[in-house]
Amino acid sequence: MDFSQIVILLIAAAAFGIIAKFLKQPLIIGFLFAGFFLGLSGVISENQTLQSMGQVGITLLLFLLGLEMNLRELPTIGKVAIATGLGQIFFTTLVGLLISLLLGFPLLPAIYISVALTFSSTIIIVKLLSEKKDLNSLYGKIAVGFLLVQDFVAILILMFLAGVGKSDPTFFNYVFVLGKGVSLFILVWILSKKVLPLIFEKLVGGSSELTFIVSIAWALGFAAFVAGPIGFTREIGGLLAGISLSNLSEHLQVASKTRPLRDFFLTIFFLILGTQLVTRGNVLPLLPYSLIFSLFVLFGNPLIVLVIMGIMGYKKRTSFLAGLTVAQISEFSLILMSMGFLLGHVEASHVSLVTIVGVVTMTISTYLILGADRIYGLIKNYLSIFERRRTKEQIFLSEAKMEDHIILVGCDRTGRSLIRYFIKKQLPFLVVDFNPRIFKELTAEKIPVILGDINDQEVLAISHAELASLIISTSGNLTDNLTLLEYLKSLTSKPTSLFTCSLRSEALTLYEKGANYVIVPEVVAGDHIRNLLRIYGVHSDRLKKAGQNHFNRLIFT
Repeated sequence: MDFSQIVILLIAAAAFGIIAKFLKQPLIIGFLFAGFFLGLSGVISENQTLQSMGQVGITLLLFLLGLEMNLRELPTIGKVAIATGLGQIFFTTLVGLLISLLLGFPLLPAIYISVALTFSSTIIIVKLLSEKKDLNSLYGKIAVGFLLVQDFVAILILMFLAGVGKSDPTFFNYVFVLGKGVSLFILVWILSKKVLPLIFEKLVGGSSELTFIVSIAWALGFAAFVAGPIGFTREIGGLLAGISLSNLSEHLQVASKTRPLRDFFLTIFFLILGTQLVTRGNVLPLLPYSLIFSLFVLFGNPLIVLVIMGIMGYKKRTSFLAGLTVAQISEFSLILMSMGFLLGHVEASHVSLVTIVGVVTMTISTYLILGADRIYGLIKNYLSIFERRRTKEQIFLSEAKMEDHIILVGCDRTGRSLIRYFIKKQLPFLVVDFNPRIFKELTAEKIPVILGDINDQEVLAISHAELASLIISTSGNLTDNLTLLEYLKSLTSKPTSLFTCSLRSEALTLYEKGANYVIVPEVVAGDHIRNLLRIYGVHSDRLKKAGQNHFNRLIFT
């Protein structure tokens, strides 16, 4: 492979990546289409150098996953995340297997396809939830929790396949693989606790360049060791190499420096995968099958989550929003199929089939997740069958019906300061927050609070917004605040509304929609600094003393 071909690859990846971003799609979709386009044009085809570069990308992907994985989170993510994650994997695999067999696929490829349909992309979901500012919401925490369960199960499956390889699946082989896996984990634990921290502290620490080089060398070197003498795969080696460094104090620095290199090689991997849709034969016969599997992932997976969470006592809105996060397949699905192809368990057409399903579901689910609140508003009346009479999304309110009270939306940072003021002035108030941690803290302090999302009109009704004197939203989420203003417009008696937002343009939009007062922190900061200079002067010990008092307030309040 020469210089000009690499240039063409990167130009195509950049061009299709820009298109994907413009269409609000994951970059993965752009890279897959870039590879497909290059394959059709005949510019690139099967190439060993490209294959090796793609393997480096997957190895580094799993290295970073291991580096950022906190296994201690598994017991703490809650019963709902574990039950939903395992339940969704089980039922998706079962139904997917039945569909595959009915479509005429042999048993082993059918198992691979059905398992591939169970995993959802943690990277894509976390990115989309971050854009929506819903990562700390109730449904966001549950979704990230069961995605972590999915990732853990996917890793175990990949380790098992890597250990068994092409050998006959006898009982002895299973026991041997289990023994190798346990021994490898023990080795990684010893390295992470006793050896690697000492090496990085004494020999590597202090030099960012050396930290980067040593980390990459360790990731790829350990991956080669695991793939060679141990008999697993490079990908598993990369994952374990990352886990072994996750206890380092510099692990965040290692992750930030490694990520751009991972992105480069991972781009090559997805370009190759897109190319293989062309080079591995005609994809047209696969389209009807891929459509059926895509519909199952887009509608069946969310339905499974909706049913499980409904049975566990969650409100239909929380269940629906969490369910939409599994309406696509994952990078792990593509890695699983690629590994199955290398082991001779599936054919090239099966890999292409799952890749097409990945392109379709990732594309459509992105729009579904971004527009989830709008979709819920249209179909919420039909989802009541999935909601039990008594739900887990509790309300902690005083027995007396609130009237002429203050509703505080969001209680992190700014909200805490306001609560202290309300209590001091003996003002009646209630808090609405979608973070379970904040709900528990406020409940323990006997502060009236509703665990819910302000986008949910039932929450607004329960909070008696029509009887409130003032509504303060510290959310900063423009969509949430606009939804709240829309609801306030429908009330006969409208409370005064006060909002915070991060941008001047958003503040103007909120004013246009009827907000009474909007605070923009950067504007307030400028006004406050001018006020300080007016009171204390430019060269003044009084300003230093005021700063010390402010420091003490930050510590003790």
